[in-house]
This record gives sequence, structure tokens and C-alpha cells, in this order.
Amino acid sequence: MSLESVRQRAARSPLGQWILRRRFHDSGSYWEQRYAAGGTSGAGSYGADAEWKAEVVNGWVAQFGVSSVIDFGCGDGNQLSLAHYPRYLGLDRSATAVRTCIARFADDPTKSFFQYDPGATADPAGWLRADLALSLEVIFHLVEDDIREDYLTRLFAGAERFVVICAADRGDLPDGPHERHRPFTPWIAANQPQWDLVERLAPPAGVDLVSELFLYRRTESSA
Repeated sequence: MSLESVRQRAARSPLGQWILRRRFHDSGSYWEQRYAAGGTSGAGSYGADAEWKAEVVNGWVAQFGVSSVIDFGCGDGNQLSLAHYPRYLGLDRSATAVRTCIARFADDPTKSFFQYDPGATADPAGWLRADLALSLEVIFHLVEDDIREDYLTRLFAGAERFVVICAADRGDLPDGPHERHRPFTPWIAANQPQWDLVERLAPPAGVDLVSELFLYRRTESSA
């Protein structure tokens, strides 16, 4: 068994998860510690859950002729392995996750990756923008109010035409050290009025997700 396999097994064990919870200080450091210990982006990025998300998002990309995608939270890249995007930029707080993606997609010239530290990033010139901005099961992992609001602001600022979010828009789900569930659509309605919710899809039977998929489109008057 390889050292990497041992690390991944340890990170998935009850003891490994307990250690990660005990070490939780903030969202960014939690995910770096998790990936560095051999952990993954979670069950939602694998199996039927990931396949459903990919099918829907790939369909929207094709339907609307999306030319580029910026992903605010690319994780370990397993979800991305199912994607069909013409041009892609993956951002993540975790340097380990970014290095994993760089290695995994080294032969794909359509994909770029950057470690993203919002506290040390300002983009008024709009370099970190794409036709579609993507957030797949990230929002409820941002337990800090200021980090969550900043993330949502940057997510919509990073989109020319569309924003896709996969998350649970509710506050009645159990929380944990690295999860805090709160409705997010009221914040968008109040703070991003130039965006319309045009589609909302619940997962089908056989997909073990509490998250739904949301498609926002910039209004023509604000384009």
C-alpha cells in the first residue's frame, strides 16, 4: 500500500475526522489540512452525486454556448474530471488541492489553476472573470459570516453571464465544525439585483444530496 493510500485511509477514518474537527480554526486552514492529510473534496464530488451535477452543468454550458468557466473552489479535481468546458480556471484556498489538480490535468491545455487567497487578492480590472462562475458545494463550508459574504460577492463579480451554485438553501440542517447551513438566495436577491434565478433543480432519486442546483443569469439591462 502506498504512502498516499495510507494517508487517505487515515483521513477518512473516524479518528482522522475527529482530529480534523479538533484542529478547525477557519475554513481555509481546515481544507488545507484535510487535503494535506490525504482527504478528498467529499462524497458529493464522487459517484452518482458528482455525475448528476456534471450532467446538469454540462447541459447548461452547451445550451447557452458558455465559452469559459471560473470555479471558485475546484477542490481535488474529481468533479472537474466529469466536466466538459471549453476553457476553465480553477481556484482554491488549498495549495495542496491546487497542486493535485495541476498534476491531474497536466496534459489538458484548456484548464488552468491558481491558489486563491481572497485576503491577498483584488481584481477590479476583472482578470478573474469568465462567462460562467461556478460554486459547487462550497457555500455551506464557509462558516464565517464575513468569509461567506466576501465569497458570494466575488463569485458574482467573476461572472459575465451566468452563475451556477450547488448548495442547500436552508437553515434547518445539522451543522458541524466545517459546515453551517443558511439560506443564501435572500442575500443574492438583496445584494445582486442584476441577477435573475432562471432555474432551480433538486437532485433526482438515487442522488444522495441535500444541495440543489441554481442557475442565475445576468439581466439584459445590466449587461
